[in-house]
Amino acid sequence: MKSHAANFITISNMSFGGAAIMATLHEYYSYSVLFIFIAALLDRYDGKVARALGQVSELGKQLDSMSDIISFGVAPALLMYEVVLVDFGFAGMMMAVLFIVCGAMRLARFNISEANGYFTGLPITAAGTFLTLTYFAANAFHPAFYLFLFPILALLMISTFTLKKV
Repeated sequence: MKSHAANFITISNMSFGGAAIMATLHEYYSYSVLFIFIAALLDRYDGKVARALGQVSELGKQLDSMSDIISFGVAPALLMYEVVLVDFGFAGMMMAVLFIVCGAMRLARFNISEANGYFTGLPITAAGTFLTLTYFAANAFHPAFYLFLFPILALLMISTFTLKKV
């Protein structure tokens, strides 16, 4: 049980990300937001549990990245695409795809880098959670705002600035 605790948390994160996607597809946007936030909470603890139990593994690292692309790449991009970008047609679709692709690149770079106590670029968890938070202000912003927000977050994920891990 101890050896699988962290991976169970990661798979739960992934499950909530998948549920967020399904909720978006059925136009249950509030549930999608909730599921993404639950995924973020779970993501916060999977690594801590793995380290606390001495169960850090390469499998866990890869599983965490697969979970993150679903929960903080695809789920938020699809949610906000459906809520605000769908009316922009191809341009809106490309912004959502750009966010997902840059998130995947960010995760791949993280997976091949040495742990040094710093993140390079904005973590996908932060970018996806922030994008999801904007759901609550979607009516306050002009939809064109998102044509700028998506690529800004995407570029921040693949940028080379560093952030100290907390």
